[in-house]
Amino acid sequence: MTQSWFVSLRVAATVESAWHRVPGGVANATHHSLRAVAEHPDIEVVGVHAWHRSDPAEGLTPAIPTSVIPLPRPMLYDSWHRSRWPALQRWTGPVDVVHATNAAVPPPSGAELVATVHDLAFLKHPEHLTTRGARLATRGFQLACDEAILMVVPSAATKADCVAAGVDSARIRVVPWGCEPTVVTDADRARVRDRYKLPPRFILWVGTLEPRKNLAGLLDAHQAVPAVPLVVVGPDGWGDVGIPSSDRVRRLGVVADIDLAPLYDLATVFTLPSHAEGFGMPVLEAMAQGAAVVTSSGTATEEVIGDAGVTVVPGDVDALANALVSLLDDDGERTRLGAAARERAGAFTWQRTGALLADVYREAAA
Repeated sequence: MTQSWFVSLRVAATVESAWHRVPGGVANATHHSLRAVAEHPDIEVVGVHAWHRSDPAEGLTPAIPTSVIPLPRPMLYDSWHRSRWPALQRWTGPVDVVHATNAAVPPPSGAELVATVHDLAFLKHPEHLTTRGARLATRGFQLACDEAILMVVPSAATKADCVAAGVDSARIRVVPWGCEPTVVTDADRARVRDRYKLPPRFILWVGTLEPRKNLAGLLDAHQAVPAVPLVVVGPDGWGDVGIPSSDRVRRLGVVADIDLAPLYDLATVFTLPSHAEGFGMPVLEAMAQGAAVVTSSGTATEEVIGDAGVTVVPGDVDALANALVSLLDDDGERTRLGAAARERAGAFTWQRTGALLADVYREAAA
């Protein structure tokens, strides 16, 4: 972080998502957002997390100074939500703003509270979460509603959901996530194609395997797609999503970060037909690499893709199958959409995210 005498406010932000078993988009967004905010010389940000035996997930070591609260995560989360204790300031020193970057909401203890709400899937589709996850998210949202001076959401779709749930729109600030496109070379393509034994043409899906991602619907739709395999990338989440392993469906599991951009680049079509997303980071990552994308209408991913991709109603298996087949059969349309997607993705930068979040901190502390 850039330190100087210009610092006018201090922020303590939770960075616990970097240690989640399946970090996902929230952890990446938190990491990059706080790193970008730290470039603003008038703001000093310190991260706060529970005690852990292990290091953060690969690539998610906080880029800001951190303070460790000497409690394991389950105990810390329960203590925050049940007793509103302990205060972060015991370890960070005085701060002007406390930022709850995920569902675990610490007490502000004299500072102003800013709370990020990534989505309201726990209200709209509680069956898509574990019991503990739904309980944690619900309590965190209640605390955010009661105590936060401002809420941060990653999309207008999530803002609309929050307003529908009773939050005053005047308290909500939309701060979209960003992306850092990667230059993919012919050597990268050859390396990744060889490493994973990829076919010449394939449909790509990237994410955490869990019910709300609608993989069951994608598998049903894929039955109508002749001769083009589905490649599934990402860690196991929870729930039996029923992904088979065959010549038609390839499960790669977790791949190295260096391989992800070439996979997006090589994919004939990328799809993420989730029932619900707060933002949909894989869609933006695929767009940044020039992929033709099929995603869900009525969710935040439709907002991300704009007119640079194809949207279908989640749950409409026939519409998803038709969209995939249509794009696979139309080289010109895939090229057009890929170029439009790459151009649109260029507007989603972490610098913009950091600037918007810095403005939220300044407004909260004013």
